[in-house]
Amino acid sequence: MSKRTSLSLKTFVIVTFLLLVGTAILAACGSSSSGTATASSSSSTSSSSTTTQPSGSNVRSGPAAGGASGIVSNVSTSGFTLTTSAGQKVTVDEASSTTYQNGTISISASAITNGESVLVLGTVNTTNGTTIAATQVIVQPTGSGGSAASSAAGVVPFQRGAPTTSKQVGQIPANYSQGSGTIVSGTTANKATEAALAAYPGGIVDRVVKLSNGEYEVHNIGVNWPHHVFVNQDFKVVGAD
Repeated sequence: MSKRTSLSLKTFVIVTFLLLVGTAILAACGSSSSGTATASSSSSTSSSSTTTQPSGSNVRSGPAAGGASGIVSNVSTSGFTLTTSAGQKVTVDEASSTTYQNGTISISASAITNGESVLVLGTVNTTNGTTIAATQVIVQPTGSGGSAASSAAGVVPFQRGAPTTSKQVGQIPANYSQGSGTIVSGTTANKATEAALAAYPGGIVDRVVKLSNGEYEVHNIGVNWPHHVFVNQDFKVVGAD
C-alpha cells in the first residue's frame, strides 16, 4: 500500500471518529436539556398544587366575618380599643358605613364612649394583632362585658404557656371534624357570632363555618376554652368544645 493511500485511510478514520464523538455529545446535551425542562415543569406543577386550597374548606386564607364583645377604651374619630371579658384587646376600625344600635334603636357613633359595653360585628383580621373592621356596633347591658360574665359562662381565659382546656358540653355534631365545612358571612355569620358570644363571652370569633348537617361552628380564639361553639339553624347554642 502506498504512503498516499495509508494517509487517506488514517484521515478517514480520524474524521469518522470525530463525527461519532460530536454526535454523541450533542445527543447527551439534548437529553440533559430535556430532562432539566421536565424537572422544572414538574417542580412548577408541584408548587402550584401545594398552594391550592380545597373548595368549601374552612382553612383560613384571610379575614372573615366574626366579632367580639367587651369594654370600650381609647375612643378616637376612626375607632376604639375593645377589651373582652377574658382580657383580650381588639382594635376596632370604624367606617362611614358602620351602624350603631342600642337595643333596637339606631344611635350615632358619638354615643360610643369609654367604658361602654358593646358587641362589635364585622370582618376580623388576625394578620398583625387582632383588628375588626366594624359593620355593626351594638351597645350591651351594663356589666355584660366585664370579667364576671366570662367567669359565669365557664370561659377559661387565655394564659400564655397554659395547656388548652379539653372538655365538651352540650351536643357536638356526630360527624363533626375540625377543618370541615364552608365559611359563611353576612347576616348568617352575624347571628351565629352574636349567639356564641352571648353564651361564651370573652373570646374573639374569627370565622363562622356551616357544617354538613346545617348547623354552624363558631371558631373562638383568644381563650383556652371554648375554641368551638356550635349553633343550630335557629341560632341557638347547642354545644361547645
